[in-house]
Parts: sequence; structure tokens; C-alpha cells
Amino acid sequence: RVAPPTPPVPTATSASCVIEHRFHHPRGGSASGKASKAGGAAARAGPIATRQTAATEMASRGNDAPLVHEGWFREKEVMWHGQAIMLKVKEVLYHEQSDFQDILVFDSETYGRVMVLDGVIQVTERDEMGYQELISHLPMLSHADPKRVLVVGGGDGGCVRELCRYAGVEKIVQCEIDPKVVEVARKYFPTTLATKYDVDPRWELVCEDAAAYAARLADDVKFDVVIIDSSDPVGPAETLFTESFYASMKRALRPGGILCAQGECQYLHLELINNTVSVALAAGFKSVDYAVAHMPTYPSGQIGFILCGDEHVRSLRQPRPSVSAAFQSQLRYYNPDLHSSCFVLPAFAEKVVGACRVMAPDDAA
Repeated sequence: RVAPPTPPVPTATSASCVIEHRFHHPRGGSASGKASKAGGAAARAGPIATRQTAATEMASRGNDAPLVHEGWFREKEVMWHGQAIMLKVKEVLYHEQSDFQDILVFDSETYGRVMVLDGVIQVTERDEMGYQELISHLPMLSHADPKRVLVVGGGDGGCVRELCRYAGVEKIVQCEIDPKVVEVARKYFPTTLATKYDVDPRWELVCEDAAAYAARLADDVKFDVVIIDSSDPVGPAETLFTESFYASMKRALRPGGILCAQGECQYLHLELINNTVSVALAAGFKSVDYAVAHMPTYPSGQIGFILCGDEHVRSLRQPRPSVSAAFQSQLRYYNPDLHSSCFVLPAFAEKVVGACRVMAPDDAA
């Protein structure tokens, strides 16, 4: 979840769909999903360099202050300068540095238990379903019969929880670089997020750099759905926003496979969203679309999702299989009507994203 140095203002220039070389090459450092923001990085260019500089400047202005002060947690201004959510803390349960990042867990007064990585809220028990259900069910219910699923990141366990609701799924491989996040989720979120860790035999955990894992995947190892539950393009996760990584994920998909990736905030990141859509198209996907969800504890209260399909995917906006009443009764956020409506963007975002995305054939008809 990130924000550019300055708020994007839709213009004729910003609405143009241009594939920019600055996003085409992997940078240094490790890469994982939402659970990793630490690590080295090699040469950077364009807006990412600007964001890194901005992050350094913010640290010098007090962004390194304690995360919890006088009973309140204040999120770091990692890439959303000028705004920060605060939550009242009941009790700090865990705070340690892993090999990759700073991990904080606390009980809040109003949002239940909270996980924070490198000063940035990842999940709260009160609103996590908006993110977890959409990043999982948008691609799963756009696919006719998903059997094998790859999750990049998602160490908190929420995405795996949702995927395990599908009786027809045969295998769930989770590639998470930081085993400490999985361990912390097991201990502090056993009945809410990490409910399927070590319980469902279909789940397999691979603790590895996601880019390295993708590079070594055998040609015969394919998935029906890939979910990139990633953090922001700063440091290690920067690699997950490159053309080469999207191309590796496309190679990992079977014909008709669908990719869904964390897609940032329309109020803060239109340039980044536009570029990520362009990167996915350059990687060979034939349809690339953008959906949104309301998330009170994410910057500006919103998060987006990039959905990608090949020439065999007819629709990303209409759920293919019928959703049974029994299945729907397990969910708190997703429903079939919402599946379609979450692709409808406000005018300012549609002007920019609409100029670049390519809808699936049945969605464009």
C-alpha cells in the first residue's frame, strides 16, 4: 500500500497509456508478498527513486518516532506523506525484528487485533475481510474450475483461509519470504486469520524470495490462479511490480488462468496503477482490469486489485460459477453483485485507468 509524493491529478498526459521502462527491470533486494518491506535495493529510477527519497526525508522529520506513544499507535508515513492513521492501543502483544522487517502485534480499542509490518498496518480483525475476500474471490470466482492456486506473500493467513473454502481446490502453494510472519500469525491470529495453517493438508508453505521461486518453477508446474498479496513497491517488493515478474507469473498459469494482485489506492497512486496495468499487458496478458474495495485502516480508506487473464479468459467482472447460499453465508464482504460493481470507478480514476486497461471480451461487449 503506497502513495506517490504528490496527489495525482488526472490530465490528458496522465490518462495516456504508456509503458515506461523504469518498471521493466527487477531491482536488487528480496521480494515477497504483503509481509515483506525490508532489504537492500539496487539502482532505482523514476517515481520509485522519488518515493525512496521521500521516505528518507520523512524519517529525518520524525518518522522514526516510536510506533506506540502515550497509548496510541501512529502509522509511519512510508509513502503517503501528510497522512497517518492512529489507533488506540489496549495492549502490545508482540514487537520484534525478524530477518526482514519489524513486526508489531497489538490489541486495539476499536479494530480488534492488529498486525503491523515496518510501521504499516497490514491487517486488523475488524476490516480485514474486505481485502482478504476480494483478493481471493475475485479471481477464484472468475475461473470456471480452479484446482491449483499460488499465493505470493499473505503471511497473515487470511488469503489461505479464503482459498480453503473451495472444496474443488486440490493444492495451495504459498510463497512467503518471512517465516516469522507466519509464526506470529499462528500464535496471535489462530481463530481469525491463520485458521488453516497446519490444518488443511492442501496448503504448502515455501519460505523463499518470490522472484527466485518463480524463476525456478518447472515448466510442468502450473496454476489456475495466482494471487500476489504484496506489499508496496519499496525495497524487496519492488520486484513484484516489474514486467519480468509478471511474465514469470503468466508462464506459471495454465491456459485460462487468472492473476490477481494488490493494486494500491486510486486516491493516491493513479500513476502507479496505470504503470502496473501497462506492465501486465507488456508481460503478455490479454486482459487487465482494476477493481476497488473499501478498507478503513488502509491509506485513504481504499485498496485496489489488478486482475489479469489470457486470451482464454472471457470475463473478469462476472462471477462464473454460481455462489451457493452455504458458501455465501461464510463471507462477510464479498457477494456476486459486489463482484461486478467493484470494477466501477469514480470519474477521476476512470479517466486514467480506463485509458490503459484492456477489458476481457465479455466485459467489453
